[in-house]
Amino acid sequence: MRAGIVILPVDRWSRAAEWWRWADEVGFDSAWTYDHLSWRSFREQSWFGAVTTLTAAAAVTQRIRLGTMVTSPNFRHPVTLAKDVMGIDDVSDGRFTLGVGAGGTGFDATTLGQRQWSARERADRFAEFVELTDRLLRTDATTYEGHFYSADEARMIPGCVQTPRVPFAIAATGPRGLRLAARHGQAWVTYGDPKRAGELPVEDCPGVVAGQLGRLADECAAAGRDVKELDRILLTGSTRERPLESVDAFVDFAGRYAEAGITDLLVHRPIADSPFATDPAVFERIASEGLAQIRDL
Repeated sequence: MRAGIVILPVDRWSRAAEWWRWADEVGFDSAWTYDHLSWRSFREQSWFGAVTTLTAAAAVTQRIRLGTMVTSPNFRHPVTLAKDVMGIDDVSDGRFTLGVGAGGTGFDATTLGQRQWSARERADRFAEFVELTDRLLRTDATTYEGHFYSADEARMIPGCVQTPRVPFAIAATGPRGLRLAARHGQAWVTYGDPKRAGELPVEDCPGVVAGQLGRLADECAAAGRDVKELDRILLTGSTRERPLESVDAFVDFAGRYAEAGITDLLVHRPIADSPFATDPAVFERIASEGLAQIRDL
């Protein structure tokens, strides 16, 4: 079992840089940030862009893998996104993963002045978004005419450091999204039940994820792949589970999800007076003691 940290882009870089360096030094396997223009309770607080944050993080870290959790079509276009992805991959010397999802409702959905898309339209756009981004990152020049997105001889030179392109971590729980993950993903992301994550009894949560993994395995088989080819990532923090209450709680939590088929846990760095208000001292103990204990799960 691997562990990653989500570092929200809420601090000026003079402070934020220390978190990224610390995550690199203490032993987290990956470090991610949300690709939103703002997010829920942070809407009236400081919030910086994911691309600049991750580029800066790449410059102050040495080994940790970096990624978006997650980018969506809500305010991104595949052509400009691919150019930014190529840049982060270069600065990080091949340590970048593009986390991508269909997006949802809320601030990002209308901030560019567009109407809020229906769930069906988000799924339609997501499929085209992933397909075009995949093509762009594999090819020096791409021409594409879709229903939602187009590219006219879009150049991506010199291309990604990683070949044939940067890995995609595709967030999905529905049938169409799982098919996309099976076809295009090198990793899959879930946070549990998308409709009842915060309501489910704790004991039911691993079973939900195991069920999702079963459906992903079916889609992978249909695509001629083994689900074990994909990293299986659980983004924590949306359920009633409390894995950050102690080192023992973290290790027990990791064990339950390892049995369900998860390979990577993502936890949020503590932020006071927020949904991620974890005891900093306990969090540091989890980093210094707990990470080593889950390696062999």
